[in-house]
Amino acid sequence: MKTLLRCSALFLSVVAVANLAAASRADWHVEFPPVKIAGNLYYVGTADLAIYLIHTPAGNILINANYPQDLPLLRKSIAQLGFNYTDTKILLISHAHGDHDAAVGLIKKETGARLMVMAPDVAPVESTATGRPGAKVDRVLHDGDTVELGGSTLTARLTPGHTPGCTTWTMRVADGGRTLDAVIIGSPNVNVGFILVGNKKYPQIADDYVRCFDVLKKLPADLFLGAHGGYFGLKEKFAAMQPGGPNPFVDPAGYTTYVATKAAAFRQEWERQKLNPGSPKP
Repeated sequence: MKTLLRCSALFLSVVAVANLAAASRADWHVEFPPVKIAGNLYYVGTADLAIYLIHTPAGNILINANYPQDLPLLRKSIAQLGFNYTDTKILLISHAHGDHDAAVGLIKKETGARLMVMAPDVAPVESTATGRPGAKVDRVLHDGDTVELGGSTLTARLTPGHTPGCTTWTMRVADGGRTLDAVIIGSPNVNVGFILVGNKKYPQIADDYVRCFDVLKKLPADLFLGAHGGYFGLKEKFAAMQPGGPNPFVDPAGYTTYVATKAAAFRQEWERQKLNPGSPKP
């Protein structure tokens, strides 16, 4: 049985990595069932844009907001779990890109939640430029800061590069008599158009990516999660869930493989750009 479970976990890890490139924007606004990941940690996002809910006796914490058009799905998912959207007390983000933060201002307005953002991403979150939330940040976070509510504690780890304030959230989740380390990766991706060498707007971007991977490689990870469902094989793992069966979201091997794969991809692109300074990723 142990051999079978190991093989199953390995298969899911390979599938998750293989699906990274296949994750499509077509899934960004598609409804997805709310999922109990473990303990009081839930997935309440769309088929690819991840939102996480931590339910506590003192209210809810949300990580990410997606776009305003996704809010009806978010409210529906929270209600299906038996919780109240308006009980949201704290709002966090993975990084300051519209697919994760565009709706933070609306969520603040509707729930009264306090918005907390890593320092380098505060300015773009508060910006009123086209496509930006223009939302007031209530607490500025720094690497290693903790966010606590109702007995649950999250730690903000600065994993910059994708954005200067890209944040990976970690927490320890009590689940069925055991405690699991959850890692919600902000993003280690080098997107199309990113300039790693000769970037005048973000001169230290390559060094920040190096720091990002140094942090990610050292984090203990039982529950492998991220800002997009495609990072960790959301669909495949949801399909693999069975009553009384092993939790497919417990995937330390998948986490290790994912981080190594992304680190190698970054290094390859960085070396290419060193030979072609100012040349964006194609």
